[in-house]
This record gives sequence, structure tokens and C-alpha cells, in this order.
Amino acid sequence: MVLTENGSLIFRLRGVLEFSCQLDASNETQGQSAISKSFQALRSRVSSESLVFTVCNSSVLLWPNKGLQSTAEHLTEGTPCRDIQQYKEEEDGGSKKSRRKDKRDAGPSVVNLKLLLEVTESGDSRALSLCRVAGQQHSARMPLCVDCVFSASGQDSLGSVCSGLVGALCSQLSDMEEVVLKYRKGSSLLVPQPFHFQLPESTGLVTVIYPAGVPDGQLLTVREELHGKYGLPSDRPYFRRANAFHFPDEAYKDGYLRSPHTHLTTPNVEEAKVSVVRGVYSYHHYMQDRVDDNGWGCAYRSLQTICSWFQQQGYTDRAVPTHTEIQQALVDVGDKEPPFVGSRQWIGSIEVQAVLNQLLEVTSKILFVSRGSELASKGRELANHFETVGTPIMIGGGVLAHTILGVAWSESSGDIRFLILDPHYTGGEDLQIITDKGWCGWKGPEFWDQNAYYNLCLPQTPKTI
Repeated sequence: MVLTENGSLIFRLRGVLEFSCQLDASNETQGQSAISKSFQALRSRVSSESLVFTVCNSSVLLWPNKGLQSTAEHLTEGTPCRDIQQYKEEEDGGSKKSRRKDKRDAGPSVVNLKLLLEVTESGDSRALSLCRVAGQQHSARMPLCVDCVFSASGQDSLGSVCSGLVGALCSQLSDMEEVVLKYRKGSSLLVPQPFHFQLPESTGLVTVIYPAGVPDGQLLTVREELHGKYGLPSDRPYFRRANAFHFPDEAYKDGYLRSPHTHLTTPNVEEAKVSVVRGVYSYHHYMQDRVDDNGWGCAYRSLQTICSWFQQQGYTDRAVPTHTEIQQALVDVGDKEPPFVGSRQWIGSIEVQAVLNQLLEVTSKILFVSRGSELASKGRELANHFETVGTPIMIGGGVLAHTILGVAWSESSGDIRFLILDPHYTGGEDLQIITDKGWCGWKGPEFWDQNAYYNLCLPQTPKTI
């Protein structure tokens, strides 16, 4: 674990607590009371001295409610929380060649903790008391996967961090109780799930509990309340599950690289303003997904990158379309004949516009230039797009297609650089090769064929939360 430049840390506590209660299906009030009592019992237990934190990848155990007892004698309540790193073993799970060791990767470091509870407790050994209950009852049991975070600077005391985590844990259990009661149907209980969100201009994470099995489309009222609570605009999603914070120490399970442009250095253009894509996207390129599209699939891959952006910003739940699904969409809208499906025929910006509208209900603007040399004069339009809309742009001209992720443009001199994501890359998901070899990089106006015409597809974002 390496501290970031400002010494910020995210302490993340995860574990499973067993929820159980007896429900009387014929008595609604009794059922609610039983659920609340069970949650109160869990809050009492995590507030007791039996609560234990184990620091992942180490042998350190912490008792946060025992005056911060620890198996490491030098860790006390007043110890700076950053000192816990010396007890943390080196993690070797990540691919070294995909992890760039430079300042551009700087972000909050994550300290992972696991929640445990002592099974045996000190006290008297009085016999258990039994009582007989007449009537039919339903026994409800479910695992509660708690996931709490606490942001701290490296100088903050370990005692304050542990106290903050205990408080966050109790608060999360209260939020889970509220969700369980709200979505309860008789003896049927939905499992509450925590999600963390990083809001604009926020230094910490906001945790929201959603009921498992209830899709985002049915949680609009909840999101409206959250937008109002945090003063967020109502023109883009912030609290859909797809918007959940991705912790920097966790790999993406689908294998695609995310937003490789964030590892690049800003180009040196005098008096230039840099405007880039907003949010996260996946890098799609030749030869992925066991599809050999080398020589014909560049526009398909650019379209897939754009679709991944809409998915990961929460605008759609639809998976990134395959080549076949893209071709079928064009047949469905009448743009192509049925034999087009399964072929190796190229598509261009107009087809990308049609597919986005057909599959995602996303409209797009088309910007046309008759010669590549004219692209250097489009700085104002492109910068305005990234500042106000923020989607990736697909550009097609001649026989090639690329994705524009941003521009560095000087209004005074007209000098411009284009941030290009190249779908023609055929190698593996190696961040260093992709950035060092320019497959994702800043390009000058000479990058474009000066005599070829180009169509640019500028996807627009729907007004939704």
C-alpha cells in the first residue's frame, strides 16, 4: 500500500452478519417489531467488545470497542492510521505490467478490513430460559453483507478511524432495517445491499442501501430523494448501481481496460483548455471477444466503446452489443438487407448513429468535414461537446474509424490536439503498451488524412436520473 500525494486513505470494512427473526404472518405490527428488534440486537453486538477487525493481508487483529486492543503492540488508539501499512503484506495478485507506477495513477489508497465477532464471551454461565409460543410463526434468516467505508488522512489516529467504522457499521444496519421494512411483503424479506457513490466535488463516499432484486427502473423515487438531499442536478444519473464507486484495488471482472486516457500526460499546448470525456468507458478494439475483425471492425469497436460509456454511466442496463447484434439492429431499422448479418462489411458514422438510436434510444449529432485538414478548425465545437455532453465521439473517414475522447484547444492561437482511442490495436490488455505506443494518445492535426472526408457522430445524453 502506497499513500497518495495528499495522504488520503479509504478504510473499507466488510463482513457477513446473520439476520434472523420470528415473524407472525397474521400480525403486521408484531412482524415489524420483530424485525426492528433483530436489527437492534445486531447493532448491540457490533457495539460490544466482541467485535474484531482483521487487517487483510496481515496477521493484525483489532478490538475497536476494547480501547483499541491489538495483536500488534505498537498499534494503539493514538497511532497514526497510516502506520498500519507496515503490517500489511505485499499484494501480488495484480498484473504488474498493467499497473503504472507514476503520479497519474494516484488515488486514494484502500485499507481492507474484515469484520469478525468473537464466538465466546466472558460472563456468568446461567442456564438458558425457555418459553412456549402458541401459534404459527415464520422463521426468517438471511445473510447481511455489510460494506462500510471511512475516509481518513494518514495523520488521523487509528482510534478515530476504528470508531468511525463502528459508527458507519451501526448506521448501515439502521439503513438496512429501513429498506427491509419498506420492501417487506408478509414473511418475504428482500436482502439489503450497500453501494458506495462518489459525488461531484465530494471528498468522501456516500453509501446507499438498495433492495436486491428490485431493478433501478423501480427505484426512481429513491433516486429523486437522493438528488434532492445532495443538491444534484436532474439531468444525469448519479445513484444507479452502475454509478457505484470502483475501488482502485479491485480488478474489473470482464477483462476490458477502463479509461486508459487517465494515465496520459496533458499535452503541452500554450494557452490551451483541455476538455475530455466525462466518466468511465471500456476500451474495445480489434481481436477481442474471440472475434477476428482485423481490417473491417474498427467502427464496430468504436461503437462498443461508446455503448460501454452509456452503460457505465447508468444510462442503460443493456450489455455492450456484439458485432452480430449491431448488424441485426441495422437490418431492423431498414438500413441494411438481411444478408448483412454475419458479414464483414464496414459501417460508418451514420450507421453508428442508427444503432445507438435503435438499441439505446440515444440520439446523435453528425458533424461533417469535406477534408481532414478542416478538423483543426473544429476545436470550439468539439470542446463544447466534451464540456456540455461528455460522451466519446466516433469519427469515420476513408477506410478508418477512431474514437475521439477529448481535445486540447487554444482559442487564441487555434492550436489543437486530439485525444484518440484507436480501435485498430490487436494486442492484449496491456496498459503500458497501449499508452506508450500511442494506441491511446494525444495527436496533432496531421494525424488525419488531410484530403479525406470525415463524419463525426456526437452522441447526446438523455435527461434522466
